[in-house]
Amino acid sequence: MNKRRVLIFSLMYSPFWGGAELAIKEITDRISSDEIEFDMITLRADAQLPRVERVGNITVYRVGPARKGITYESLVHSPWYLIKTLYPLLASWKAHSLHRHKPYDTMWCLMTYMGFPAVLARMFGMRVPFVLTLQDGDTFSHITKRLRIKVVSPLLKKVFRDATRVQVISNYLGTFAKQMGYKGEPFLIPNGASVSEFLKSDIPSEQIRAEWGFSSEDIVLVSTSRLVHKNALDIVIQALPLIPKKVHFINLGLGPDRQKLEKLAEDLGVAHRVHLLDHPGLKKLPSYLRASDIFIRPSRSEGFGTSFIEAMAAEIPVIATQVGGIADFLFDAHRNPDVATTGFAVDVDSPEDIARTVQHILDSPDEVQTVVRNARKMVVEKYDWDVIARDIARVLHIT
Repeated sequence: MNKRRVLIFSLMYSPFWGGAELAIKEITDRISSDEIEFDMITLRADAQLPRVERVGNITVYRVGPARKGITYESLVHSPWYLIKTLYPLLASWKAHSLHRHKPYDTMWCLMTYMGFPAVLARMFGMRVPFVLTLQDGDTFSHITKRLRIKVVSPLLKKVFRDATRVQVISNYLGTFAKQMGYKGEPFLIPNGASVSEFLKSDIPSEQIRAEWGFSSEDIVLVSTSRLVHKNALDIVIQALPLIPKKVHFINLGLGPDRQKLEKLAEDLGVAHRVHLLDHPGLKKLPSYLRASDIFIRPSRSEGFGTSFIEAMAAEIPVIATQVGGIADFLFDAHRNPDVATTGFAVDVDSPEDIARTVQHILDSPDEVQTVVRNARKMVVEKYDWDVIARDIARVLHIT
């Protein structure tokens, strides 16, 4: 294959990491610059960040207003939220400028909204094909409610009509692409995990549990989730009064719902069993997962869910709903009897179901070990980033 130049549109990037942004880094780090040269246009937001910076295998160009020391969470509030609406226009202008000096072969748009700058750039004369990758974690109705206003609706339809290729991370999002008018067959390439990294424990589990204040007798439910409504961590907290007091819940990751969740824990008398902590960072995450006993996130919606794959790679049992993309990889013994069991499924918004499932896991160590082995085998075969990066590279080579 000849070397290609690919321009990525991503609303946020380093140091504002989310699941989609981490997926970009994992994929591009594994694709040789001799095969594809990557540039990216993203929002600057923080005035302390350089306007141009090399991050891994990507040259990142930052556009838009900025303020010193802005946080990820402040970007969801006005006036900074409004700046996101300017991104498509700012990014399309920047794309034209870059394209004039070193033409691109392909534009790569991460998430539905990122198709807007590609469409605008093409309308303004930049005749470059684009790949739309759907990483959205919200429900179809939430996405379309947010985007289908009178000014935006025609542009949204044009995104799916003009996309040269659509790549989705789950069958769920493939259905969404077709509902939105994409005429082709979406490329199903999931997100993944650095599988070998999640078998390592650079920090002894006993040390981590001691830092958390737990003994060997305590049971740790862990989640690596943003504190937002869709992740349903409130349902985990509601389940705690129904399960043994030795069971604690730790979440690694912050978000706008922190105060709501802390108040809920206080109201239910379980505040001492709920620990909402900062994310430890990618290097420490495998050790933190392996120091825990059960991974849990009873999502209300999910485009895919890389956190579940990481927990499976770390060899701890996973409790989840089967909404959205989770149904592609989490198979329950009772709900999916025809395939190897890889996790424990619960109903949406059901603290009682979570309580029953936690107790079942505690009472069934032999079954749990089988489930964990099945999940690990599946992740190695289907969800390793090395495999996924090769597949993405092929999608980006448009002739």
